[in-house]
Amino acid sequence: MAVAGGARLRQNLKGKLSTTLKSWLPILQSDLLEVEDILKDYAKENPFLSLQSPLSKDFSSTFRSLPRNNLPKAGITDKIEQLTIAEESLYEHLYRQIAPPLFPTELSRVIAFDIIEGIGADGYFQDDSAQAARRLEISEQEYEKVRKRFCFLEPRGVGARDVIESFFFQLESSEVDNETYALCQKIIAELDMHHKFKKHPRYNEAMHTIRSFKNPPALDFAHEDAYKIPDIFVHEEEGSIIVRTNDECYPIIELDRSAIEQRLLDGEFTSNKHSSDAQAYIKSKVKEAKDLIDALEMRKATIKKVGLMIVDYQYEFFMGGEMKPMKLKDIAQELGYAPSTISRAISNKYLECGRGVFAIKSFFTTAIDGDVSNASIKDFLLEIIKNENRKKPLSDIKILSMIEERFGLKIVRRTITKYRQQLNIASSSERKRLYEISV
Repeated sequence: MAVAGGARLRQNLKGKLSTTLKSWLPILQSDLLEVEDILKDYAKENPFLSLQSPLSKDFSSTFRSLPRNNLPKAGITDKIEQLTIAEESLYEHLYRQIAPPLFPTELSRVIAFDIIEGIGADGYFQDDSAQAARRLEISEQEYEKVRKRFCFLEPRGVGARDVIESFFFQLESSEVDNETYALCQKIIAELDMHHKFKKHPRYNEAMHTIRSFKNPPALDFAHEDAYKIPDIFVHEEEGSIIVRTNDECYPIIELDRSAIEQRLLDGEFTSNKHSSDAQAYIKSKVKEAKDLIDALEMRKATIKKVGLMIVDYQYEFFMGGEMKPMKLKDIAQELGYAPSTISRAISNKYLECGRGVFAIKSFFTTAIDGDVSNASIKDFLLEIIKNENRKKPLSDIKILSMIEERFGLKIVRRTITKYRQQLNIASSSERKRLYEISV
């Protein structure tokens, strides 16, 4: 009998936990705008849930309360515009264009959609055409024939393999006469030798056309610099670092007790259902509302704990130093959560401090050697590329030696190449070509 009672107790606890997690996990892993959408859906079905939305109700009062020293360079008006305008993604923009007459057959559209899947965020095609063709059971020539049609899509240059092909794509759709077009073709083929065409009467016009080309082609769709709503603020007050959640942007949910009382007084359900059914309905909806209120508070508490741990681990970074290695499992153990829970908690979340707005996941970096993180090396790599001599761009070997000297460690050249590619930095020869034409 005792065993049966214990089993029932465990089952009840499991059911309660599952109910809590059901509402907590989607709220935990979503950003603030998505959280608001989730709660709106619940509010539509729950007459006892009262929801107030600071984000959609009053942007100006919301941002008026943010710490002024922590605001990014963009003005409040820019931030409001960035938050309220739903921007179309690169992929949505491309999918819309896959239609006749450019892609007249079902097969051509299937191939085009597959090509889009192989396009990176920068707009370049990164897949292997031969493998893709085998996957679709067609010839590589047929696959490439469709890819070349992407030169007529917007943004111009999308679907190309590299900057040279992207410029050829963009040239194809440019409005220049035949003579200028032919010269542009020659210059693009020999970008690093473009000066030899200086005596051509159309040289200036051709260079003006080439300089108008975008690199990378999806430059206008790079929204990473757009203002993100931070979940955590970290700022200094009287010599101490303060961590706080962005309460001003959180939706406010409350139990609408007046609605409950009104339902009971009206006896709305008594004509169609038994009184017990009405009581059960009210009870279930009230419980649902309370679970959502608890879930939202749990989200706040969890994210603040993560923020406090980040500041504890990365104190020197917030004081102007470098980021140190920090593993997800370490912070999960200290907070008593599973690493998967912490991963959900930091997904699509941002932290704002005096140094800018950062994705929370960027604070979890891998150690290269001792206290040196890959994030520190990448930051240094970006800095030296930014200040390099444009006539003699730095090779990966030279960058490697500078990094080894700066951080006092030994790493292999392919690591530098990998980091450079992850940062979407072209090779030294490609950078030289781009510098030559000032693109």
